[in-house]
Amino acid sequence: MKNNLIALVFIALLSSCDKELDVKPDSQITAASFWKTQEDVVGARSGMYARFRDFTNFNLYYLGEARSEIMGTGILNADFRIPYFQNRLHKITAPGPDWGSIYTVIHDINLILKYAPGIAFTSESNKNTVLAEAYTLRAYLYYVLVRTWGGTPLLLDPTESFDPGTIYKPRASEDEMFALITADLTKALELFPANTYPAKRGAWSKPAANALKGDVYLWIAKRRNGGEAALNTALAALQEVQKSDVALLPNFADVFTYTNKGNKEIVFAVRYQDLEAINNYSGDMYIRDSDLPPGTDAETLKKIGLGGGMNWWAPSETMRKQFTSDDKRKDKSFVEIYSKNAQGAPVFYTSAMTKFNGFVDANGRRFLDDVIIYRYADVLLMIAEAKNALGQDPSTEINLVRQRAYGDQFEKHKFVTGTKAANDDAILKERLFELAFEGKRWWDLVRFNKAFDLVPSLADRKGQTNLLLFPLSETVMSRNSKLVQNPGYE
Repeated sequence: MKNNLIALVFIALLSSCDKELDVKPDSQITAASFWKTQEDVVGARSGMYARFRDFTNFNLYYLGEARSEIMGTGILNADFRIPYFQNRLHKITAPGPDWGSIYTVIHDINLILKYAPGIAFTSESNKNTVLAEAYTLRAYLYYVLVRTWGGTPLLLDPTESFDPGTIYKPRASEDEMFALITADLTKALELFPANTYPAKRGAWSKPAANALKGDVYLWIAKRRNGGEAALNTALAALQEVQKSDVALLPNFADVFTYTNKGNKEIVFAVRYQDLEAINNYSGDMYIRDSDLPPGTDAETLKKIGLGGGMNWWAPSETMRKQFTSDDKRKDKSFVEIYSKNAQGAPVFYTSAMTKFNGFVDANGRRFLDDVIIYRYADVLLMIAEAKNALGQDPSTEINLVRQRAYGDQFEKHKFVTGTKAANDDAILKERLFELAFEGKRWWDLVRFNKAFDLVPSLADRKGQTNLLLFPLSETVMSRNSKLVQNPGYE
């Protein structure tokens, strides 16, 4: 008994040490009994999406937007969020999210890609769809990794043993990362049986894979010297999305209405449903009724409705002041809250994000909006970006987005093409107005090479391009001796 106990303790210690990727290598025990039927694969697919949702709950926003000019302090202590928008990340005190939750999902994906091909399905089309979804999600996750940390370990097989050669790998090069990403997307697009969407658009599809492909190749073109070949590939993929059942909704606010999830503008969104998920990051950007200042005006109270969440951080002045009063996206993006001074004059108090304000039930306000990965307005603006880089006129796509945003005031804001540089500036600003709080702004700024120009906390650090990547945390570094820290964070 004593020896058995020692063995169990030793196994537990090994498990605790193997947290570099936060993957529990238990699939070797279950593979023989689990991977037998179509139902097993479908169940594994559900688990893959559930763990992906766990990653999108907060970490995707921290990685994709929190370092931009969009966020600032709220009325509460922004705490660990402050180093993001101040761009004071450090490998020990403020490294940002660990990559563990990403590799956990990659492990799930690798299991599906290893075992599903050998399992009989009643429909080959359904089997191919599952495999295509897995390939697309793996491409997306490695795309998140490479934009955040640069090269990271490439794991293409599930972790099914404690073999150090399997678990502890050095960082791959960015070239190797993008080779895998593009190869996975090629396989996925070959496997998807039709250019259609699943129910509620809550899973990867052929249109969503093409949206990701367009995104990836824009990055390759603009950050990796991919040139016209990459731009043409991006444009072609994005135009394929247009051939699917997708459209701009007439009313911007309707895109985000809780009861209108999975609408025709959505290309892919991570599903959040009551009893299946907890509140996501949007709850940290709202405000409780008890935190509203005395004398808050009726119009503001109407915009907020029942309060909820916590005003830990809030839409920044830098972002808010760029919106014009006739932009219909303004009220559905944020609300400014004012108190009154001794003379009764309004004094700015805080702001709150209103784009993803959830729903109200007997328990109060619930922040369970879907996390949108791609939607059609995003696709249109990426098409405009690709066209402009190729020397083509991006006006059509930009004006489609602006027509909805400004309504009968559109003529005042109608876009007319100019120089490539001026057009790029206009597209990047349009992406700010259209996609604020959707977890894209930081990566947009990096792709357009504008982070040091537009983020106030980086203005005095131009040339320090190492800051565009996150540091590897001390915890991650200590678990794998083969890892090398990003420059500037040693």
